[in-house]
Parts: sequence; C-alpha cells; structure tokens
Amino acid sequence: MPQLPPVLALSLSEFQQLPTMLLVVLGGALAVVLVLWAVCEVPLAYNVRNLTVRWKTTVMTALAFTLVLGLMTVMLAFVEGMHRLTENSGQPGNVIVLSEGATDEGFSNLGFSDVGDLENQPGVTTVDGKRMCSRETYLVVNQPIENAGAGRPQHRFIQMRGVDDPVVSGMVHGVKLLPNGRWFSDSGVQEIAGQSESAIEVVIGEGVARELARGRSEETLKTAKNPQRLEIGDVFNIANRNWLIVGIMESSGSTFDSEVWGKRSILGPKFGKTSYTSLVMRAKDSSEARKLKEVFKKYEKASVNPILETEYFESLSQINKQFEFGILFVTVFIAIGGVFGVMNTMFAAISQRTKDIGVLQLLGFGKLHIMISFLLESLVIAFIGGVIGCALGSFADGLTATSVVGSGQGGGKTVVLKLTVDAVSLAYSILLTLAMGTLGGLLPAFSAVRLKPLDALR
Repeated sequence: MPQLPPVLALSLSEFQQLPTMLLVVLGGALAVVLVLWAVCEVPLAYNVRNLTVRWKTTVMTALAFTLVLGLMTVMLAFVEGMHRLTENSGQPGNVIVLSEGATDEGFSNLGFSDVGDLENQPGVTTVDGKRMCSRETYLVVNQPIENAGAGRPQHRFIQMRGVDDPVVSGMVHGVKLLPNGRWFSDSGVQEIAGQSESAIEVVIGEGVARELARGRSEETLKTAKNPQRLEIGDVFNIANRNWLIVGIMESSGSTFDSEVWGKRSILGPKFGKTSYTSLVMRAKDSSEARKLKEVFKKYEKASVNPILETEYFESLSQINKQFEFGILFVTVFIAIGGVFGVMNTMFAAISQRTKDIGVLQLLGFGKLHIMISFLLESLVIAFIGGVIGCALGSFADGLTATSVVGSGQGGGKTVVLKLTVDAVSLAYSILLTLAMGTLGGLLPAFSAVRLKPLDALR
C-alpha cells in the first residue's frame, strides 16, 4: 500500500504544538478567506468555470506557487534539522569543562594534573561505583577520499573523540550502541588476519558511517555488507592506519552521529594531541548542574571555563541563525517575484474578461463583490499551488545533508544532519502562500471594478 506524503502523515499532536501566535495568525487568515467566501454574492460556479476554462493559465500560476513553497519547505527542513541536531546533543545535567578562554573544545587544552582533582569535586553523580566523568580529547583529521570523481572534493574532515572509558562516556552523553556492537576494548586494538599491523578499534556514529561509505571503489562495494554505510567489522583507513569498527552508535539526532570514538591513549598521540580537551561531568539534574558549574568557576588550582552542555551546544547554533537569515532573505525575494507573477496573470485574466465584468455589474453585483470574487480566485490558485509545493517539499523529510555547526567565533563541527519537515514549517509555508495570493490578487481585483459597465461591454 503506497505511503502518504510526509505532509499528510503529520500527527494531530504536532499541529497542537504550533506556537500560539502562529496559530492565531494562521487561523485569522483562514477565517478572513471564509468570510470573503461567505459574503461574496457572485456564484462560486462562475469562478470555478473561469479557472477550468483558462486551465493553462491556472496551472502555470499554481506551478509558480508550487516551486516557491516547495523550495521554502526544503530550506526550512534544513534549518529545523540543524536546530534539532544541536538541541539533542546536550544533556541537561551535564557540565563541560574547557580550558580558560576556550569556547570550543577544538581549542581547549586541560592539564593532566587538574583533571583528577576536577572530577572529584562534589556534585558529580556516581553509577555502579563509577563517577560519571568523561575525559575526552577531541580532534579533527583530514582523510583523502578513496575514489573521488573528477571535480569532486578529494578530502573530507573526520571528527574523532578519544575517551578513556567508553562505557562511562556513553552513559554521560546518553549514547547507546546498535545491537551486535560493543565498545572498544581496554587495549583499543585488535589483530586482523593477514595484516602485519593491528587495527585500532573504534565506534562510529550512523551519520559518519554513511559518509565514510561514499567514494568507495566498485571492487570494494562488491564485497561490502552495506553499500549505503559502513557496518560492524568493516575497516577504513586514516593516516595510513587501519581502523576497525566494533560498534555503531545508535542515531540520536545529535552531533555524536558524526563522530568516531576510540581509545584516547591511542588517538591523542597518533595525531599529536596528548592533552585532554574537555572534561564532561554528569550532575543529578539541571539545577545541580548549575551548582556544579559555580563550583568549577571558583576552582582555585587552575582557571577553567565551565559551561552547561546545553548552553555549549546552543552556542553552536549561531551558524544555524545565519542560515535562517539567509533563507529569510532569499524567501522575501522569491515571494516578491511570485507576487508580481500572480499580478501579471490576474491582469491578463481581467483583460480577457472585461465583458464578463460588465455583465456582472449590469446584473446587479456590486463592485465590492466582484473584487472579492477575483481575489478569491487568486487565493484558490495560491492555496492549491502552495499545498502541492508543501507536499513535494515534505518528501525531503529524513534526507541527510552535511553541514557545519559553530559559534561563529572560529572552530565548529562538520555534522551529518537529517532534514526535518515539521508542522511549524508547513504552517509558515501556507501562511506565505496565502499572503502572496492576497497581495498578487488585490491590485488586479481593484483594477477590475474600476471598469464602467458600458465601457466593459464595448
């Protein structure tokens, strides 16, 4: 049985979560349309006949709305995917400690002598006798793409995170492994039959598993377990060393989906990063996390920069805000073009129907009702084209894209995100199409009623 487009599969609860102001504006716009329809004395059959008789013009005008709203839906899906990515990455009870002055873990360096004392501060939770403290070294490495085509990027950046205890780190960050996977061993390496050098054990996110699968040679793909992504047991090469996947992190819609985790004592020295970059500690809840943050602010042995993990990832959404501004800028210009397109179409329709307008006036229909009739035609075309555009754009829901999140002050993370079409994006799109239809049809409708009956019939 064929599946419904994502735009039709949204649950009622998603629409109930729309912002109150948006609901009021959208409801008000629909109410105005219904009122116009109710007070218009010109028979609706007249408008339907005109739309069907001039079906080519109607279709071309609706297509303009379809293209504008389809493009807008996809762009908003990208922004929403970025927003959810950063929103889902931070745990409310976590505090991330960076070195003084560092706002990104890529630029942080914590001294070994400070780490042990920092994690023993009061307020850090304990599970099964282990303090919920993740010692981490974050780094970005450059990997040549094995089979990059001509004109395509020849390298990609891979984010790697070295941790001392993967089980604790997974609990701190709320990361779980897919079935049949395991965390890397204490040694962090494993012998591979036929290889003179042992491979480094790693666990990787689902996003980077798909990214690393791109560019593989056809010969490799023939023996691949999954051509779409790397799987447990697959081996890839970075810095002339084999890396063995022993686990895949369950997708949580967070930045960790785009990372490779391995033993810190191996990853750090391998890429010249011997210090810790961050220390992530779990408190009982968000209020306790704030208290823990204040404890670290008063830490006297060394100056550090403690940040609530939710605030840290929120700061990485600054680039996302730039995308939002860019999308708004593009949407305004596209909408202006759409409005003029509708005006042009409606003016052309009026020029072909001057006698109709004269007859309507002679039959006793008032100028206001004739103007409303033409305006309703414009709104119907806009609404139909907009809904089709939203339906087509919503098929982007679930697609993946590669982007960058960052604070805008340097640094940042390359992430693989999922485009997300939600009820809010669709509501804004429908509101835009109604606004375009109103603006595009208002001036032509006003122009129509300025014709005098006898002049129109000549």
